Amino acid sequence: MDGQALAVAGFEQADPAPSSSPSVNERRERRKDRALLRKNVLHGEVVVQTKDGGTTTVAVQRGEVTAIDDSSVTVKSTDGYTATWTFGDKLRVVERRNTVQPSDITPGTQVGVAGAKDGDKYVARLILVPLR
Repeated sequence: MDGQALAVAGFEQADPAPSSSPSVNERRERRKDRALLRKNVLHGEVVVQTKDGGTTTVAVQRGEVTAIDDSSVTVKSTDGYTATWTFGDKLRVVERRNTVQPSDITPGTQVGVAGAKDGDKYVARLILVPLR
């Protein structure tokens, strides 16, 4: 799963270089749209095409951590949807724009999680603790 797949799901960290320079108003509108997507997405899945022509399912969820241990985190969204995410090999946890360890997250913390869906299991690749 690459950065483009995460960006499609609202976890964009940087804009790719545009082919032409958008106007100031166009940039503002894009930022508003991305912010709206980031703030309002509760959970979901999208199927994206991989570089080798296959597909992968990218899943995202926002909500409150209800449980966490050495290998997984359980998140409950505001609509009641709950999922347990196992930690992937390339997991990155970001809080206040700094990389932290999963053990730094405690129950009750609001997070955004993105990763792959493998069968009926979710594998976290990115956990973001949003700025308040």
